[in-house]
Amino acid sequence: MKLQQLRYVVEIVRHGNHLSAAADALNTSQPGVSRQIQLLELELGFEIFIRTRNRIIGLTEPGEVVFAIAQRIATDVAALKRLKSDMNSGNSGVFTIGTTHFQARYTLPPVVEQFVKRYPDVKLVLRQGDPEEICQMVEAGEVDLAIGTETVRQFPNLVKLDCFEIRRVIVAQIGHPILTVPDLTLAEVAKYPIITYDTRYSGRWKVMKAFADAGVEPKIIMSGIDADVCKTYVALGLGIAILATMAFDPEHDTGIATRGLGDLLLPSTVQIVLRSNTYLRPFLLEFIKAVAPQLTPGVVRQTVQSYQNSRE
Repeated sequence: MKLQQLRYVVEIVRHGNHLSAAADALNTSQPGVSRQIQLLELELGFEIFIRTRNRIIGLTEPGEVVFAIAQRIATDVAALKRLKSDMNSGNSGVFTIGTTHFQARYTLPPVVEQFVKRYPDVKLVLRQGDPEEICQMVEAGEVDLAIGTETVRQFPNLVKLDCFEIRRVIVAQIGHPILTVPDLTLAEVAKYPIITYDTRYSGRWKVMKAFADAGVEPKIIMSGIDADVCKTYVALGLGIAILATMAFDPEHDTGIATRGLGDLLLPSTVQIVLRSNTYLRPFLLEFIKAVAPQLTPGVVRQTVQSYQNSRE
């Protein structure tokens, strides 16, 4: 059994079971990848992938276990390589963060500004995606940590650190009746066309769950990937929006206003997510503390250690 064969398994799954795409990512040939997988299956004594007409369409039940192990091994090897680099670099090197557009736009600017001043020799890289995509980046070892709201998918192999809660408000054109209705209810909100986040964001699925629990069906007319897009269409009069409180800037968001939702909707939790085997460099710990002051280096180390102990 070779490490490269396990890496092939990981890449095939990551590329949607497309051998050609996996081969391109690995800078090798499709027949070569196929041959190595066959050799690995022969050695293990069972098939890893489900095939139909010589096409891979998914993982077998034991293949799911192989993939999980292969993924852990791949991230551990990557962590060892980074550790070597980190030990030699001190307060320098590359620090890669996965984040959503919302966090990059509203949460991280002051944190990043102070970080680059303090660590001028560290190359800070931000990679954007939706909450599940950035967790996948962490899982694959493509970023050191991710910051975003909680996901529907659980990602049990990652350590999650709760940072702070995000509450939501209604955003509407100035003069819209929703802003002054005496007793605000979800039924009242549902009378108007609603613009909200894409389904991949907790802002959307938590909103939809609240309406469902209240027995109300909202009129979702548009989904935006970020708050700025939603506010643009609210200003055009296409509907009202349900957005995070911090997404509204009274100095710059002209023609629109907000109204609080009270306890009608549950808040979302912003989390920092990292691998349990991530080398906790001093500047990484300081970055986390800058995002959420309660997450001191001691708290982070203890949380990671507790997670590791729970997996043993």
